[in-house]
Amino acid sequence: MKNAHTRRQILRNGGLLGLLATIGSAIAPRLALAEWNKPAFDGKTLPETYKVLGADGAKESSDVQLIASDIAENGAVVPVQAVSKIPNTTQISFLVEKNPNMLAALFDITPDMVPDVTTRIKMGQTSNVIVLVKADGKFYTATKEIKVTLGGCGG
Repeated sequence: MKNAHTRRQILRNGGLLGLLATIGSAIAPRLALAEWNKPAFDGKTLPETYKVLGADGAKESSDVQLIASDIAENGAVVPVQAVSKIPNTTQISFLVEKNPNMLAALFDITPDMVPDVTTRIKMGQTSNVIVLVKADGKFYTATKEIKVTLGGCGG
């Protein structure tokens, strides 16, 4: 009788562990797959980066908004937001003119997504930040200077 009781406990505990493993895999975060556009992230100048992205001839547009503070206290984490009001937006990128590598972030936008992206970028010094939006195969921009200071005291 003792073996039967032990066997039942093992089966019961095994079933419970299986149930927990199933629930855990269902709520675990999923791995996001992304393509790496290495040549674009290696761009050192604005014309070079635009060329790799296919954005030659990008035009300033009031339908693209760059939302960020005028002064960043810590250049290692500068919060920025881009909003595109242009229909059929398929890509939003952030570029920092005075960074060694200009392209700071690139997001592909699907038709199911709202073209509104918020992220944090790294800035080595005060610089223009450019939002580059691709919509219907054309490129549009918005630019804002963000001052990077120690302690946020201006400068």
